[in-house]
Amino acid sequence: MTSAHTLQDWLAHCERLHPRTVERPLDAVRALLQRLDIHFDVPVITVAGTNGKGSTCAMLESIALQAGYRVGLYTKPHLVHFEERCRVNGVPIDAAELLPHFEAVEAARVEQGSPPISWFAFTTLVILRALSQQALDVVILEVGLGGRLDPVNLIDPDCSVITSIDLDHMELLGPDREAIGWEKAHVMRAGRPAVVSDPVPPRSVIEFGEALGADLWLVGRDFNHAGDRQQWGWSGRGRRYNALAYPALRGANQLVNASGVLAAFESLRSRLPITAQAVRTGLALVELPGRFQIVPGQPTLVLDVAHNAQSVATLAVNLDHMGFHPRTHAVMGAMRDKDIPAILARMNPLVDAWHFCGLDTARAATPQELLAAWQALPQAAQRAAAPGVPPPEAHGHDTPSAALEAALAQADPADRIVVFGSFHTVGLVLKAGLPRRAAPHLADPG
Repeated sequence: MTSAHTLQDWLAHCERLHPRTVERPLDAVRALLQRLDIHFDVPVITVAGTNGKGSTCAMLESIALQAGYRVGLYTKPHLVHFEERCRVNGVPIDAAELLPHFEAVEAARVEQGSPPISWFAFTTLVILRALSQQALDVVILEVGLGGRLDPVNLIDPDCSVITSIDLDHMELLGPDREAIGWEKAHVMRAGRPAVVSDPVPPRSVIEFGEALGADLWLVGRDFNHAGDRQQWGWSGRGRRYNALAYPALRGANQLVNASGVLAAFESLRSRLPITAQAVRTGLALVELPGRFQIVPGQPTLVLDVAHNAQSVATLAVNLDHMGFHPRTHAVMGAMRDKDIPAILARMNPLVDAWHFCGLDTARAATPQELLAAWQALPQAAQRAAAPGVPPPEAHGHDTPSAALEAALAQADPADRIVVFGSFHTVGLVLKAGLPRRAAPHLADPG
């Protein structure tokens, strides 16, 4: 047995157990789940997909809380503190409350003679056990990488939601959307609702659900949404919501996520009835740091965890919809296994000054690698400076905080700074504490 006594001790112990981040296969984890007798007697909603999972989980949680339900949520990754991954009634669980569950999982692993399991699998069991012992009315579980071989998928959901699917983690999930969709489709269960909120899902998702006998909820067939600049509406199989205010989460894609959320609640209404007022208030009050989060002040600061081509394309659209800013400064750190040229090509037309940064993980691209990728962009992706405007520029920095400080020193009050590229990039900025923004023109002349 380990001598761990604190949350950080346990996390370090889990890190030492096994170098792999993905558990393949899940036999050892399944056996531990059974040995620990982890189960839920309340409705469980699992959420899988490439992009939009965090927003979907946050809206599910917010609406359920406004309806008066006791809600447990498992989401990932965290931005600053591990405890963010486990929320009970909207509040992150205390680190001390997790310690007995780390001890129980480790004891079961040793007694069972289980081979070492990954950090992610171990911590998933810890949080599932913690939630299973809470007095809850509904449990929301975000699926991590893929779906078929994700430890969360060992829990049978009463409703599954599959958000937008795009190219990411292709070395593990497959070379195209069809292969990736097939992996994620395994969160469905026969005879149970499976909400697909992707407006144009891979055919593999639909075919898998039909062959399995899942109760498929598809956009345009079973539910839909429409809106104008002021409000939006939703219609499903048996219910309609009119004149809804837009979700508090910013971004052009949030109506797609919200539409899937309402379909999930509609599919469970016999067990989990939701009032229209809970929907309105829940969407109005939902919060999720790092998803097109605009921090008030000068210059404008935007935090977004966009880290693949699809989510960065959405970020670019959202930036286009903002008010006018003379110059845009980008702070970017990213993982080496992402499609960095595609990400840079999509953002480059919007960015006047790049500040590439390193991250605290071996997977991350170095500032020098990011700078070289930017310099190698094809002519079509290069940005030509307007007359009288300085040409685009790029710099490298060791950390996101250093990159942000450099961007702040360079920015005028009317400019904007965008921090994006990875959960690590945004998380490290938040962990260091947002700097007091005083652009050069706002400095005290005395």
